Amino acid sequence: MNSKALKYQVWSILWTVVILILCNMKMPASTSGSGIFFEGFDKLVHLGFFFVLTILLFYGRINYQHSYSFGSLTIFKVILITAGLGAGIEFLQWKVFTYRSAEWWDFGCDMIGVFMGVFSFVLLHKSDYHKSLQHEKSKG
Repeated sequence: MNSKALKYQVWSILWTVVILILCNMKMPASTSGSGIFFEGFDKLVHLGFFFVLTILLFYGRINYQHSYSFGSLTIFKVILITAGLGAGIEFLQWKVFTYRSAEWWDFGCDMIGVFMGVFSFVLLHKSDYHKSLQHEKSKG
């Protein structure tokens, strides 16, 4: 990716830094009685983090090329980048930040968030595509 393309990914890069910090910082010893945290809260956070990251990656790509149209290779790259980040976070939690627990379920929730983002993009992209086709037909 060249530097011109990177400038359109500023939000996704910043969000990645936020994800890395929050997923690897030490949590308070007792969070169960606080009312904010509940069982499965961690999984929901992973899902949300990666959903937002996926949307930001698509947003940057759309702004870079000034078009909504791109192929399945771009979608595959987004999935690959986010999967690498999710696996990297779990590896860091396993080997470096050992006060955090590395879990396959966290990675699974990361990927559910990614696929929710991909699905949202494809769904919105396809509806926009069909509207433009209908507009072209009404002109002709």
